[in-house]
Amino acid sequence: MRRLFPVTDPTVDTTDREWGLDELADAYAYPAAEGAWLRANMVSSLDGAAQHDGRSQPLSSDTDMRIFGTLRALADVVIAGAETVRQEGYRPARAREAFAQRRAAAGQGPAPAVAVVSASLDLDFSLPLFTSPLVPTLVLTGAAAAPERMAAAEKAGVEVLVAGDGPGVDPERAVRALAGRGMRRLLTEGGPRLLGQFVASGVLDELCLTLSPTLAAGDAQRIAGGPSRAVPERMALASVLEEEGFLFTRYRRI
Repeated sequence: MRRLFPVTDPTVDTTDREWGLDELADAYAYPAAEGAWLRANMVSSLDGAAQHDGRSQPLSSDTDMRIFGTLRALADVVIAGAETVRQEGYRPARAREAFAQRRAAAGQGPAPAVAVVSASLDLDFSLPLFTSPLVPTLVLTGAAAAPERMAAAEKAGVEVLVAGDGPGVDPERAVRALAGRGMRRLLTEGGPRLLGQFVASGVLDELCLTLSPTLAAGDAQRIAGGPSRAVPERMALASVLEEEGFLFTRYRRI
């Protein structure tokens, strides 16, 4: 892997070499600001597909998955939409010894929590994500969610956070609800519908986007879907890493 941007210091090593986990963690460290910071991590093909046959894995690479794991290891909570949880077969986040000291120094638990966003609460609460997580899984929903589904979640021991007055989740309230529980370092892995809601609401602080050197064609979703913003939001390029044609970019809110 080599760093393409920023390169402002002639002493910076830009040679193509394998990066260790500590280097990746330093490169993707959250800002020191006290407020919540919402980061998204997505992958896209050259022709704009966020998935192939409903999954992101065919667009990924070993290094992309190392960065995926690093971003998880730095986060307090991983936010995912219910459809993504179903399609990608989500399991509880695991503790990783390589990041144990770093997490302890940051005052974090052994692994990030997972927060599932679901308006309908149509979730299988018997799955390991809910029954055997290292850190209890949370569910974010709206106040108008079906009472029987709320009861099913509570019976399974799942904590439900209401973050919306209607059937759906208000992205701003979701961020506030998680931050109110001390979860400041937020990471969303989509899917496209959820990311689109975060973008449209103006609460996304950072986008980590892997540009995969692949062509997918078809009618796959883009990385963000749903209603458009009245005016496109401009982001600032923070960094670019490259390996085997994959570009690992990071953009931040201006």
